[in-house]
Amino acid sequence: MIRDSSERPHERLEVWRDAMSLVESIYRVTSRFPAEERFGLTLQMRRSAVSVPSNIAEGAARRSTQEYLRFLSIARGSLAELDTQIQIAARLAFIETASGIDEVIDRTFARLNALIRSLDSSARHVREDAALYESPISNPESHAR
Repeated sequence: MIRDSSERPHERLEVWRDAMSLVESIYRVTSRFPAEERFGLTLQMRRSAVSVPSNIAEGAARRSTQEYLRFLSIARGSLAELDTQIQIAARLAFIETASGIDEVIDRTFARLNALIRSLDSSARHVREDAALYESPISNPESHAR
């Protein structure tokens, strides 16, 4: 069942939509892998692919920017893992290197990195403002000066 994209915040994110398209592509491509790879590279690639939009969605549902950034970082790691697995599959001649997946991965990386940068700069601004605050209570064990 496809939902109206206005229902969930993560569904409005272009990076999440790209990641969902990537999952579909990976499932289609890996369905043609040799049967003996069913529990090997096929399973690993599918899990890595599914992890990307799943972590984007989970992060978007979190309450703090720091938590959101942590899940986006996990999504980026899964995307890098998937990229490596695609290169392995190409070296083993399971897929063509120009299968179109590279474009979706590049676009997803770019959008994910842009989202991380935008959130990180806003989180850094909050951290810097907090760092300017000096407590009237002394803490001799603090490393802050």
